[in-house]
Amino acid sequence: MVNKAWRIIPRPLLETVLNNHAQHHRVPQPLILHGPRGVGKTTLILERLLGEWNKGPHLTGYIDFAESIEDHHPQFNKSFPWASWSNCPPPALSSCRSKLEHTLESMVEKGVKLGTISSHQIFTTLNKWHGLNTALRRVIQSNNAASKSAVVGKASPSVLWDRAVFALSARCNAQEIDGVLGLSEKWKGLSIEEASYFREAFLALRLAKEVITVQHGWRANAIAHLNRTGGFSRSLAHSCTDWPCLLLELLSQAAEIDHFQPKLVINNIDVLRNATLNDDSSVSASMYHDSLIWRMIALGANERCLPIILVTSDSYYSYQAYLDFGFTDIFISREMFGWTPQEAKMHMVTDYFSPSEWTVIAEVLGPIPRHLFELYALKQSDYYQKVMGDKGSTFEDIVDAYLAYLQITVVNPAMDNALELLKKFAVDARNGKISKDKLRFGAPWRHPPKTDDPTQCMEWAKLQLMDFVQCLVNTEFGVNYLADCSLEIFDDPSAVALVEVGLLYAQRDPSFIRPISRGIQRCLVRWLVQQRMQMNFQNLLQYLWQRIIRGRSYRHLMLEAGYK
Repeated sequence: MVNKAWRIIPRPLLETVLNNHAQHHRVPQPLILHGPRGVGKTTLILERLLGEWNKGPHLTGYIDFAESIEDHHPQFNKSFPWASWSNCPPPALSSCRSKLEHTLESMVEKGVKLGTISSHQIFTTLNKWHGLNTALRRVIQSNNAASKSAVVGKASPSVLWDRAVFALSARCNAQEIDGVLGLSEKWKGLSIEEASYFREAFLALRLAKEVITVQHGWRANAIAHLNRTGGFSRSLAHSCTDWPCLLLELLSQAAEIDHFQPKLVINNIDVLRNATLNDDSSVSASMYHDSLIWRMIALGANERCLPIILVTSDSYYSYQAYLDFGFTDIFISREMFGWTPQEAKMHMVTDYFSPSEWTVIAEVLGPIPRHLFELYALKQSDYYQKVMGDKGSTFEDIVDAYLAYLQITVVNPAMDNALELLKKFAVDARNGKISKDKLRFGAPWRHPPKTDDPTQCMEWAKLQLMDFVQCLVNTEFGVNYLADCSLEIFDDPSAVALVEVGLLYAQRDPSFIRPISRGIQRCLVRWLVQQRMQMNFQNLLQYLWQRIIRGRSYRHLMLEAGYK
């Protein structure tokens, strides 16, 4: 087979659905594009859609929160992790916030350049949600000490706003403003009044940010106390998202068909939810994430919002997020899977693989685009021969080498992380942090070790994980959690751990919990066999006791109820 450059295969139906959503200037709901890892969601957005969404009146802000994870992102010549981003060191929340705010600010500045966002519009939108008098007085006084005596009496917010814009203009560099707005290039075509209009709008945007910063500073002590106590406050969370949500509202109001149609794509939104908080400048990442999405939903429902597409491989957004944010139709759901074997065969055979090779691929790995791309790259190189020596002469040997790569670099580390999550569950259960509803009668995980010995906790966790994987094997790796009323599976810490580390995916339609690919499924079985072979006699007896004496346990009955 000759070398042939890999090409991006169109997905006409999904592309049509996404284009229909993006072509509207305002929409009532955000759209979540979700699906297992490796099915080509990021490739679809970057290679097929993003270019068209930045032509003519269209302007698309693209944010990838995973870019902050420099050790695992192609932006830094790395490779996307096969398992979940939660297996990588989480980025700082401050980094994600700055990326979001910088992208939205640049989009609003383009709206200012087009004349669709004015100083009056910024004031009206800000005044709708914020009391401005005190903050504006402080801004005026900080920019002009001589005006302290002038800012007295009962001046209206609009008068204070105009004074604050004027005071801020004295501090800003006029050449810098003209450079940002591009006035120097089109100066000959603008009158003095028109140039002043653009400058005033740009200064108003800076003033709005300064006002929100001042108001946020008033809540600094309350936010620090909230972070220390681990409490919850919607008002403090909204205070941290005031600036990006104001920008979203400005963009939504300025959207106009065939003139200025902004839209926003946020990739790996789950990374924001799991980011780390390194200071008290914000509430926790999960609270910030929830506040941001809550306000996107509210803006769309109340006034219509610019098209927002959230892209993720986290199972949380396939079903549970819809319930946490209200009801099952709170978002527009678009789920993306890999090709069916017939579709993939049509695109792959003759161009990249022979019919006999495809038979092996469909049986062993499944038609997941990332599997196919990586296998093709391995096939075209001679690296596998260096690893396997003279034995690496057939296509089956290449597939074996690729499976070994997945086993060592993807599945085994992810299973180790899952074991750590189960150990944490045991500790939390012993300390009373797990509700009794999740420790139902008959559940194998109902009685974790009563000691804090890490060795015993690890043995217990390993037995739980092995038992769960064995139950999945018995159901042929298919559990329908909705159709067969098996939602109790989300009480099982083993199921939650494997979903969190990205080896299992909870689909929305059809509602199956399954491995993200056939290749990962095979690696899970290999992990189970390896663990059973490494067990000592005592642990083997405990495992058999759990499998035989408690063979009709809650976990087994639950999985059988959800079996396809």
